[in-house]
Amino acid sequence: MAVSMSTNVAQSAASKLAQMGERTKQLGSAIQNPERQKRIILVIVCVALLLDNMLYMVIVPIIPDYLEGLQREADLEQSAAEQHTNSTNSTIHRAPKGNFDLQIGVLFASKAILQLLVNPLSGTFIDRVGYDIPLFIGLNIMFLSTLTFAFAQNYATLFLARSIQGLGSAFADTSGIALIADKYTEESERSKALGIALAFISFGSLVAPPFGGVLYDLAGKQAPFLILACICLIDGVLCLTVLKPFSNRERENMPVGTPIYKLMIDPYIAVVAGALIVCNIPLAFLEPTIANWMDETMHATEWEIGMTWFPAFFPHVLGVYLTVKLAAKYPQLQWFYGAIGMVFIGASSCTVPACKNFWQLMIPLCGICFGIAFVDTALLPTLAFLVDVRHVSVYGSVYAIADISYCVAYALGPIVAGQIVHNLGFVQLNLGMGLANVLYAPALLLLKNVTQMKPSFSERNMLLEDGPTGLYDTIKMEQREKKRKGLCTTIDENGIETFVQRSQSEEESSGGEYA
Repeated sequence: MAVSMSTNVAQSAASKLAQMGERTKQLGSAIQNPERQKRIILVIVCVALLLDNMLYMVIVPIIPDYLEGLQREADLEQSAAEQHTNSTNSTIHRAPKGNFDLQIGVLFASKAILQLLVNPLSGTFIDRVGYDIPLFIGLNIMFLSTLTFAFAQNYATLFLARSIQGLGSAFADTSGIALIADKYTEESERSKALGIALAFISFGSLVAPPFGGVLYDLAGKQAPFLILACICLIDGVLCLTVLKPFSNRERENMPVGTPIYKLMIDPYIAVVAGALIVCNIPLAFLEPTIANWMDETMHATEWEIGMTWFPAFFPHVLGVYLTVKLAAKYPQLQWFYGAIGMVFIGASSCTVPACKNFWQLMIPLCGICFGIAFVDTALLPTLAFLVDVRHVSVYGSVYAIADISYCVAYALGPIVAGQIVHNLGFVQLNLGMGLANVLYAPALLLLKNVTQMKPSFSERNMLLEDGPTGLYDTIKMEQREKKRKGLCTTIDENGIETFVQRSQSEEESSGGEYA
């Protein structure tokens, strides 16, 4: 009896294991489906960008109050020590408010500064090894940074956590955006996918302060960081499962990307990078200064200061949606959408000082975020297109340049903006930022004829000058030949040689077009 029961249990367990194995195989085959895999990759990247921007902004309502608490505890300990030693002539050395503000500014800027320094190296690294390994490395570093934030108990540890986050962002953000550009090769699909990623960036930046403030009041400093750490861990496991970063061998046949210094001196890429810097300066400079201005001029309440940027999320998403739709219908006007966005940003920035209450202030802040959505959504796909037609279709370095552009604005903001307000005034700061955006907008005219460019032959020469050396090269040759002439569906040794000669002659005859 006992033997039969144990046999039945074993058979039942074996049956369940077989069913689980079958379901696992079905899930694996579903994940390997190219279309589904693209969507899953988009989800992984969007969650990584969401986490990075939430971690960037979640400390805004937490860290100043937490550091003030640490300072009060230090003052009480020092006072108790002085009473114990009866040192009647000694005084309590409190940190000056200016020094305290500088500490917070340096802490906030340290992430962007380190990210700015690491990005040239991370872009080159991504071009060499592919997109999946750097993305996985970045998620691991962000997980470590989030845990460090959760358990940090002094300024030095908080500074270390913030700097570590910059290192992780340099890998995760750049490789994630580059991976989207690589997987979505159609311009309309690419614009839509990058628009979704930008919506997640915006949501993370704007929802993080109220998210962090509420959890900090209800459950303490550790709660928001531990929640973000758990999400980061799940995203890392998903990345490891879907992308299989350490078992992917396709990178062996990846083309060699254009060095980052050559991309930086490309005039078209330089114009786009400049636009990304200028359009993000108002947001980066207002974030650390607008709270004090609201308190002094309109006596805003704490909830109004905390909710300053949240309503701007909705016009930002609207701007992304409109730009994606317009780009799908009129792709040749991407430069114009960016210019319109910069004019929006400039006009909105100039009207900020004229606002007298919280509700009036919402209008220009929404205008700034609406314009930034136009610029980012129009110009980020343009960077990938420029690499496709003028360089080699490897996107790590070009999106490292985009990340550098953002970091320049956000590294200067917490340090420089307060000094400008102190020396010149809040009104002059906003007028200067608005004027800079309006004056830069005409520079985007240089991008007017970008969509008429024909693909560069640099990648084709690299792949074909010595014949195919791997599966990637062969596939690329087949795709290009079919696209141009509809020939050469099968490639033999003689066919390859004939194709090389034909391509070279075509390059000679069309050299004027590339020139």
